[in-house]
Amino acid sequence: MKQSKRHQEIIDLVKTQGYVSTDDLVARFQVSPQTIRRDLNELAEENKIRRHHGGATVPSSSVNTSYTTRKVMQLAEKDRIAQAMVQHIPDGATLFIDIGTTPEAVARALLDHSDLRVVTNNLNVAGILTGKDDCRVILAGGEVRNRDGGIVGEATLDFISQFRLDFGIIGISGIDLDGSLLDFDYHEVRVKQAIIENSRCVMLGVDHTKFGRNAMVNLGDVSQIDMLFTNKTPPEPLSKRLAELDTHLEIIAD
Repeated sequence: MKQSKRHQEIIDLVKTQGYVSTDDLVARFQVSPQTIRRDLNELAEENKIRRHHGGATVPSSSVNTSYTTRKVMQLAEKDRIAQAMVQHIPDGATLFIDIGTTPEAVARALLDHSDLRVVTNNLNVAGILTGKDDCRVILAGGEVRNRDGGIVGEATLDFISQFRLDFGIIGISGIDLDGSLLDFDYHEVRVKQAIIENSRCVMLGVDHTKFGRNAMVNLGDVSQIDMLFTNKTPPEPLSKRLAELDTHLEIIAD
């Protein structure tokens, strides 16, 4: 493959996935690691990507991928992750379900559970679960975002803080390799923090494209997460941090 074509494919992959690893690019293009590193360095100098430890991310950390795009990205992986997560949730549990496409996959995976009590700030989650006669859905008040059905604002924070529930299911835009949890929207992050603070067990599901992905708002740290579910082994620095914290990590293979 010509270098120019490979460069464009790398740019497209980064735009679609948010983060790509050097190893994945080596396997995809069947070239040496040195060639990929040279490609990434050249693209970073042109500000077409941002060089990152072990890979590359999008150059901007201020704007998220659109909801309609995220809804179809890594869809099979999100569904498998969600199915693994709900295995740890018993019938009769109480839980928060957050904004995001992975939390929505968890809501779909919970349709076979019974007697759940769900507090959510996600209109899509409410729509998925309200068809279940034995599921009580409590919808947070606040401002509804047209782009994705998320509910945020001071009223949402006050509402979430009234509860103390068994599980908190949160979504995230990126996890830095030092363990920082990252997102794009300050108002959304405040609601996520409230969910973390008011859940007995915090569960985070992320597909591998979130590892090393940049976002401008620091939500917190992986030390605040009790269980992490993903489809590939996290990069070495993050894996080491999770092991030190003794975080429950489940890797759901394809």
